[in-house]
Amino acid sequence: MMIGQFLNYLRYERNRSPRTVQSYEESLRDFETYVRGMDDCLSLQTADADVVRSWVEHLMDQGKKPATVNLALSAVRTFYRYALAHHIVDKDPAHLVTGLKKAKPLPQFVRESEMDELLDGHHWTDTFVDVRARTILLLFYETGIRLSELVGLDDVDVDMTACQLKVTGKRNKQRIVPFGEELSDALRHYVACRDKEVTPQSTALFVSRSGRRIGPRQVQGLVQKHLTGFTTLKKRSPHVLRHSFATAMLNNGAGLESVQKLLGHESLETTEIYTHTTFEQLKRVYNEAHPRA
Repeated sequence: MMIGQFLNYLRYERNRSPRTVQSYEESLRDFETYVRGMDDCLSLQTADADVVRSWVEHLMDQGKKPATVNLALSAVRTFYRYALAHHIVDKDPAHLVTGLKKAKPLPQFVRESEMDELLDGHHWTDTFVDVRARTILLLFYETGIRLSELVGLDDVDVDMTACQLKVTGKRNKQRIVPFGEELSDALRHYVACRDKEVTPQSTALFVSRSGRRIGPRQVQGLVQKHLTGFTTLKKRSPHVLRHSFATAMLNNGAGLESVQKLLGHESLETTEIYTHTTFEQLKRVYNEAHPRA
């Protein structure tokens, strides 16, 4: 009776689609069945917040995904708001029950062996386009800077003697990022090649063949092009190389706070996602290598 009234409200007053009404009905019928199964004395009118939480746990035990559970909980919340407003119930037991946090997908990264094969292979020529592409790939992988940060680099931001970059990140916050001798040599070679073959039209470090500052889409295109064939990842972007940098650093003993500073993360929680990535990689290695795994 109560559920029927609510569903008619959705159909005729809120003009919800048949699919939405069906989804709400399935969730509410499931909740009602659960409530009745807990105790003969329980009903939709007498259920409290603990009952709603118990039902949420029941859905999780069934293997429902967080998004599915949250949709079902949303249906119950909407139902009780309606019932309370229409004086069908005396209290709303669902408003205190919080939804589940959706699991964040783990960052994808290119393996160290794949990056070595890409950067050290014999497929590179000494043309301006190839020298620029390899230098950009190496810069992403050695420093972990963002796409916007790379595009925004000027010549004056690069200290090849001290091996460090001055990077302007989000909200114009600047940080200093160190790099190694290999990247220093690659940058020197690129600048020499650039100044020989291109007439710069700006102060930018990376320019197009016309001499203007290289654009984000052009960088995205060259990264995708050169990662193809060296990784099985579906996503082949500058951000994947940023993930690859962070993962490689942690896998080789870098501290979490150091990686946080290098990446320019304000919160350590943002950087901690990479510890889950390295642990998942460690589990795969274990399962592949241990004779009893």
